[in-house]
Amino acid sequence: MTSRVSAAIEAAHTDGRGAFVAYLPAGFPDVATSIEAIVALAEAGADVIELGPPYSDPVMDGLVIQEATQTALANGFRMRDLFTIIREVTARTDVPILVMTYWNLVEQYGVDRYADELVAAGGAGLITPDITPDAAAAWIATSERTGLDRVFLAAPTSTDERLRMIVEASTGFVYTVSTMGITGERAELDAAARRLVERLRAHGADHACVGIGISNAAQVAGVVEYADGAIVGTALVKALRDGGVEGLSTLAHELSAGTAQRA
Repeated sequence: MTSRVSAAIEAAHTDGRGAFVAYLPAGFPDVATSIEAIVALAEAGADVIELGPPYSDPVMDGLVIQEATQTALANGFRMRDLFTIIREVTARTDVPILVMTYWNLVEQYGVDRYADELVAAGGAGLITPDITPDAAAAWIATSERTGLDRVFLAAPTSTDERLRMIVEASTGFVYTVSTMGITGERAELDAAARRLVERLRAHGADHACVGIGISNAAQVAGVVEYADGAIVGTALVKALRDGGVEGLSTLAHELSAGTAQRA
């Protein structure tokens, strides 16, 4: 089956730019606003959207995203709302939606049930930050059956053997972690990201998108000089928190403009 995420990245490349991958927590600040915010991202130029279901113990997320997910939970978010949000958004835009989720949420829901409901809602796949390919046999089998993309994470500390495994198991793109640590904004991106992308390409990666620490158009432009796309999360969450959907849209347009710097 054709990867919708790969196709979106290739379409950006055809336009002479890198891909803009935009993250928001699902249901933040509430379900209705969340839907409008995601559609605004698509209209502002996001090529791929990451949607993160709120989780009670988000160990990978920085303070801004943690607070946003807690707000969503406090405002009544339930897992069934994730699929409602995706269904509503995909009725209004063709931009593919990846769910970035801790694996425990998928296991509790049931891997096949989760995948089938994601397909029915129009979702494109999963990003799984806390499970590695060698521990993901059930998910790999289910994604093969359903045609959903599976995006695994690669870190600067990953061994060559681990990178080979990640490249072979990933579809859509490899999520390339720019720095070690939690998500959030940083003044300078770790130069290790460029080297990591080079290593992934040496192992045959078709697409590598860099995330964690990217917060402005200049950083997006720097990343797409060597990577296939730039992933932005915390800055977008702050924009939505502080400026509503309008503030989010303004920042998303700026970030999208930065992708035109692709070498």
